Amino acid sequence: MLADLERQLAKEDRDVAKLEQGGFAAFLAGLTGSKEERLARERAEAVAARQRVTGQRTRLEWLTGDLRTTDQGLADLGDPHHELEALLARKERMLVESGDPRGRELADIAARLSSVSADLREHQEAQQAGVAAGEAVGYVLRHLGSARGASTWDMFSNGGGFADMVEHGHLRQADEAAWHAQGALDRFSRELADIGAGAAPQLPKVDTRWFADVFFDNIITDAIKHQRIARTAEAVREVAEWVAAMVNQVSARCGELTRQQESLARRRQEVLSS
Repeated sequence: MLADLERQLAKEDRDVAKLEQGGFAAFLAGLTGSKEERLARERAEAVAARQRVTGQRTRLEWLTGDLRTTDQGLADLGDPHHELEALLARKERMLVESGDPRGRELADIAARLSSVSADLREHQEAQQAGVAAGEAVGYVLRHLGSARGASTWDMFSNGGGFADMVEHGHLRQADEAAWHAQGALDRFSRELADIGAGAAPQLPKVDTRWFADVFFDNIITDAIKHQRIARTAEAVREVAEWVAAMVNQVSARCGELTRQQESLARRRQEVLSS
């Protein structure tokens, strides 16, 4: 806010200086007989802007002082959350070692919490890999869509060599993107295997042949190209839909595991507080 007000003040000061020193703006104001009136108005606006800047600078000083005081207070307090957790962990060990019934429950909670946390970690890694794979496959689809658009234009308007060049440029980009996307799909498959879901999605090969386009460029070959691109795009779309469905399933499982983890942590807190 202060930076914005300082820029506004600088502008107001420039406007005043232009009228005071003369120049084109002052000349026009003089012709209309409004120079003094406009100068008074500009000076008043500059004064108001300067007052706002001064007020905000004072406010910033107060806030900075409050922040220093708060930071010092927090430093004096240390880390109470960490200290509490350390004390609870110590009590937990004592209860487990003493044979107290609460100790047996705490040991069971600790084992279940460890298992759920590890499972959640694996599912979160799979979720992240799935999102990355979905984005990579979507990039392939966008290039195929552009190639299909160029193919449609070529087929119905006889775009000739230029249309072929545009179309094949998009196909080459789709082919390069497909290699990257397949790598992302392979990583997603490995992460899915870690959570017990076996899958090996494969993208179709993007056909970038240009021989027939150059030597047999007519409505028949254009239609064949168009169908070929459409079939490839449909196959890639199916893979994209599969990835999205799997990510949704994994995300739902992440939610379930998170709730289990929170429930176990709450129960541990209740036992330790009893």
